Amino acid sequence: MVPDGARRGIVRRVPAPLRSAVKSSFSSVDAIRSATVVWAMGGRRNAPRHSVASTRRVVRVKGRHMHALVVDGATAWAARARNLHILIAALEAGGIDYFCVRGATKDLPTVAVPADQRESAEEMIQIAFEQTPGYIGAATASESGMRPGDVGKSWRQLRKHDALRVAWYVTDPTEQLVYGADQGCELEFWKRRGETLEAPRPNRVVTEVPADAPRYTVPQALFALIPGAYTTGSARTVAEFTQPLAEDHLFPIDVVYTWVDDSDPHWSAERDAVRSGRAGGTPRTLHAQAANDSRFTSRDELRYSLRSLHQYAPWVRTVYLVTAGQVPGWLDTDAPGIKVVDHREIFSDPTALPTFNSHAIESQLHHIEGLSEHFLYLNDDVFFGRPLSADRFFHTNGLTKFFQSKALIPSGPVDTDDLPVNAAGKNSRALIERSFGTRIAQKMKHTPHPLRRSILSDIELVYSAEHHRTQHSRFRSPDDVPIASSLHHYYGFHTGRTTTGNLRYQYIDLAADQARRRLDSLLAHRHFDTFCLNDTVEHPDPEAQERMIRSFLDRYFPVPSRFELPDGVVGPTRLADRRASSPTLDAVPTQNGLADGVAR
Repeated sequence: MVPDGARRGIVRRVPAPLRSAVKSSFSSVDAIRSATVVWAMGGRRNAPRHSVASTRRVVRVKGRHMHALVVDGATAWAARARNLHILIAALEAGGIDYFCVRGATKDLPTVAVPADQRESAEEMIQIAFEQTPGYIGAATASESGMRPGDVGKSWRQLRKHDALRVAWYVTDPTEQLVYGADQGCELEFWKRRGETLEAPRPNRVVTEVPADAPRYTVPQALFALIPGAYTTGSARTVAEFTQPLAEDHLFPIDVVYTWVDDSDPHWSAERDAVRSGRAGGTPRTLHAQAANDSRFTSRDELRYSLRSLHQYAPWVRTVYLVTAGQVPGWLDTDAPGIKVVDHREIFSDPTALPTFNSHAIESQLHHIEGLSEHFLYLNDDVFFGRPLSADRFFHTNGLTKFFQSKALIPSGPVDTDDLPVNAAGKNSRALIERSFGTRIAQKMKHTPHPLRRSILSDIELVYSAEHHRTQHSRFRSPDDVPIASSLHHYYGFHTGRTTTGNLRYQYIDLAADQARRRLDSLLAHRHFDTFCLNDTVEHPDPEAQERMIRSFLDRYFPVPSRFELPDGVVGPTRLADRRASSPTLDAVPTQNGLADGVAR
């Protein structure tokens, strides 16, 4: 509530009819239209899991008690979009001049107001805070510097600052996710100097604009990036901020997952037949880690990896799920931005199927129809841990990044006793040494792999014999080449198309004694860009391990993605059955506006 003194001050300056109209406007904004917006799927407005609950809670944010709105579909990008939308609504309701800016803080939306309209702007924003509690602080302040926005004293204490942070906090119903100042909107006051308005601090485009520069109406998503399946509203800006910058990713970025679920009896029967030799050919002796059951066990990780993508990477265009004719029962195959691809659609030689070798499947990813030149390849046990921008994986000139591990490829030639991962690394090393005369030493981290289709195509041509052998290895073999996870990066590096990058990353071996402690720490701090949950050996108590993993994932990623059916069945279904019942399954949705794949 607004203190009486502050309320009287606002009432004196803002006419009662305007104040009532503004409050009514904010009620509408805070209900459905702005909260995150219109879900563009079949013309339906916000699905229930993305609607706004009409409750508020007191939550703890870095040791402080703060008021937050409970939003069923709370995401980082939605919080940013909502903050921008409410701020713009306040300014427009009061007839205040403003324009959106490509600001100093790249990932946060920024709004500029002429300094001579500051008092009026503050009055209107205080009314917004009266209707919907939120917080303000200096743009440079930490969470501890945020103050209640409906208190006049807060604004008076910030008068010396020309750039502010404005945030209406949100949380999901479990309160595992709270989005506050770090997902706020920045408000700048530009001083008039003659015929120009001067920026109070550097931004990424200009230091001043003509005071009478025309205002253009553009999508709000130009300044607060959202996924292509959603839309917010419009905003005003000036011409200088409508042009793409050299630092913008102007190319689309897709994501590819490979996925398998060994609970599918059809798939298991094929695997057992091939492994035993009943399907033809001579059964071969396999390394213990080449075909052990843990390699194929699904713990529903894909559901949570997609949640992490939805939560933290709104710049992704389309997700391709590559499977052996399987579809998770919970997956909404009609959702915008996802396409299921059968192995038979991408393997250049169908006689190589069925395959149970991830190296073989990875060798064919560049054959996916419609896949963008630049894409991320993920296993389903890899997760985004916090908001990330596209430039963590791709330079804006198209160079891809790769992430080297401290672990080294063992020395010496391939030996039959080598772990499959070590044998593959040695094969990659031999090819690079043969082509370029240099010796590679490091393995790669278990992160999302930024890839380019053109590099993968070149590898298929340059190393055709090795590529053919890898494609035809039905289980992991000492002859395999790790095309997507190693050779692509080093070949691209030697041909000037990839470079080293850096991610804050954690790998957790789920069979290790310290697994639970490390999961608890990860949940408490959420301080890694990406993480991988993996096991290379079978756990002595699979049910206990399952409970541990599910509990962690439910708490880390409580918000369903738009790819989930609300009443989906557990376990795999057959792709052929889904396609028979869904004539739109093969269609890749056209995404409009900012969602054309431009990642800013």
